[in-house]
Amino acid sequence: MDLLQDLQWRGIVYQQTDEEGIKEVLDKEKISLYCGVDPTADSMHIGHLLPFLTLRRFQQAGHRPIVLVGGATGLIGDPSGKSEERKLQTLEQVQVNVEGIKGQLNRLFKFEGENGAVMVNNYDWAGSMDIVTFLRDFGKHVGVNYMLAKDTISSRLETGISFTEFTYTILQAMDFYYLHKNHECRMQIGGSDQWGNITTGLELIRKMSPEGSKAFGLTIPLVTKADGTKFGKTEGGAVWLDSEKTSPYEFYQFWINTSDADVVKYLKFFTFLSKEEIEELEKAVQEEPHLRKAQKALGEEMTRLIHGEDALQQAIRISSALFSGDIQSLTGSEIKQGFKDVPSFTYEQGSSLNIVELLVNAGIVQSKRQAREDVTNGAISVNGIRVSELEYTLDDKDRIDGEFTVIRRGKKKYFLIKY
Repeated sequence: MDLLQDLQWRGIVYQQTDEEGIKEVLDKEKISLYCGVDPTADSMHIGHLLPFLTLRRFQQAGHRPIVLVGGATGLIGDPSGKSEERKLQTLEQVQVNVEGIKGQLNRLFKFEGENGAVMVNNYDWAGSMDIVTFLRDFGKHVGVNYMLAKDTISSRLETGISFTEFTYTILQAMDFYYLHKNHECRMQIGGSDQWGNITTGLELIRKMSPEGSKAFGLTIPLVTKADGTKFGKTEGGAVWLDSEKTSPYEFYQFWINTSDADVVKYLKFFTFLSKEEIEELEKAVQEEPHLRKAQKALGEEMTRLIHGEDALQQAIRISSALFSGDIQSLTGSEIKQGFKDVPSFTYEQGSSLNIVELLVNAGIVQSKRQAREDVTNGAISVNGIRVSELEYTLDDKDRIDGEFTVIRRGKKKYFLIKY
């Protein structure tokens, strides 16, 4: 399959401004194309991934990706998909966010070689532009009626939209025009909510570029779950690419827990496995779903892509240890990842703790009577090893890396003792 056929098979193409024109130019040329992200936080989350992974597919096919971080547009706020005004961020915070996101994008693209990626920040050309230049050189080319017809703007007219967010689409259109003029950028790709911004960019290029200049837009569908719930959210909130916000183990678990109804779609969207490999995994979902081969492949591919091989192997070790109960095989840092969200209790270093007293003091059980009953019934494990003696005292040998002890009550209730 050629690139467009592969994108269509994967279900990645939602809208194209000129389907025949895009096919023709991609068949004949290696082009530059761009995708952007506004730095609304110091990390991207998995909801940002699909457009950039699609851009990476273009790079693999020999095209040159331009990766834009919106240091200027991030100061304004995109009204797309929002029912109310965004809270404005300070310049300092946006700049911190830009640096965080740049680091993540650096891992997704190849920046060397003939078609090495180019990273740009629109603050470099829009940040110092004065209001008169903006209005005369760009605002003059975009009609108010044209902007009012955009869904992102028309949907906000009843609830209200500031002039700041109203002009956002022109700012993003300036990006497309600037990259077209200075980097020979021929195409913008983005999520389906970016259609209005992309077509405004094409309008500027049409009016402000030499006659015969041709550019294109392509959008990608919104990622949804089969049960109708929002993709990329967990009980703890968004699934971030920053390992400090979402640990590699949590990241791996998110993908591993994908439902059978969604896993093949996500393999097509997010991984670089071939059509043959994905079809083989699809067959496994149908014939031996209990083995969860597709989910394991998805978890491995995505964790390796975002966090690297070492972090993937660590996530697999943690998952295996939690499944088998072999807690002692984990390091302190792995304990910290795997038990991030379980209840915890802190003791001072050097304390010798009787198991019954610990269970009560840490709030694992409500009374000494219940603690004694749980211990004698074999319901309590320390670092995966069952404890049944009421006189058992925890000491240094029970402290993993001197930092943690993992208590399990019953089959699934975990508690973390910190020192």
